[in-house]
Amino acid sequence: MTFGNFVKMHGLGNDFVIIDCRDAPLKMTSAKARHISDRHTGIGCDQLILLNPSDIADVSMLIYNSDGGEVESCGNASRCVVALLDVDCSIQTGGGIIYGKIDDNGVTVNMGLARFEWQEIPLAFAMDTDALPLTWEDLSAPMAINVGNPHVVFFVDDCDATDLVRLGPVIEIDAAFPQHINVNVASVHSGELKLRVWERGVGLTRACGTGACASAVAAIKQGLLSTPVTVNLPGGALTIAWQTGAPIIMTGSTSFIYSGHTNWDDFG
Repeated sequence: MTFGNFVKMHGLGNDFVIIDCRDAPLKMTSAKARHISDRHTGIGCDQLILLNPSDIADVSMLIYNSDGGEVESCGNASRCVVALLDVDCSIQTGGGIIYGKIDDNGVTVNMGLARFEWQEIPLAFAMDTDALPLTWEDLSAPMAINVGNPHVVFFVDDCDATDLVRLGPVIEIDAAFPQHINVNVASVHSGELKLRVWERGVGLTRACGTGACASAVAAIKQGLLSTPVTVNLPGGALTIAWQTGAPIIMTGSTSFIYSGHTNWDDFG
C-alpha cells in the first residue's frame, strides 16, 4: 500500500490537491489523477499538483487537470505552492520557471514573458494573434496569448451574457488549437476587468490565474486599460502588472482548506 499526505488549498475558489513528492516519490497516471480529482468519489479539485525535486529551481511542479490531462502552468496553483512552502522560491513548470514571494497583499508570482507568435500559442496555421480571423456565434476575433499555457481572450460588453458553458467546450477543442485552448471572456468596467474563464480540461472555473494574466495583457496591449490591472473573477480579484517585453507579475490571496492522509492505491 502507498500511503501519503496531501494538502487541499485554493486561490479564489480555484482549488488544488497538493502532494509533496520530494521525499516520497509517487507515480502518477492520467487515470489516477482523474480519480483523485473527482468530487464525488475522490478528494476533489480543479487541479492535482505534484511537487518534485528540481535541478534548476527550488521545486518542480507537475499539474494535472481534473480530466487527467497534464498541463504546463497554473498561476493560482503557483501562488498556493509558494504559500504552502512559506518561503520566497522558484518553481519549475512545463511552461517555464515561475518566481514567487510572500508579501502583505498575499503571494506575488513572476509568471515570465507573454508569447504572441502563432507557433508559440500554438495555432494550427499562421494567423494574426492580435485578432484571430475566427468566429463562434457572437464571439469573434480573439487575441491569442501563451502565458505558460495557451489562451484566447474575447472582449465583450457583458461577459455574464455569454453562454460560456455552451461555447467554451466548442472553442476549447477547435481544430485551430492543436493543444486545445483556454477560453476567456472579458468586459471592461470602471477601469477594471471582469472575467469569466472556460479552462481547458476543467470547465467553467471560479478563477484562473493564467487566464487573468492573459486577459490583462490583452487589455493593456489593446489600449483598453493600463498597468496594473485589477481582474475580477467569480472567486475574487487578482492584480496583474505587465509592460511590453517585461514579465507578467500576478498578486493575489491563497487559502488553506485542510490536510489529509490517504492510500493512493485506492485511486488506481
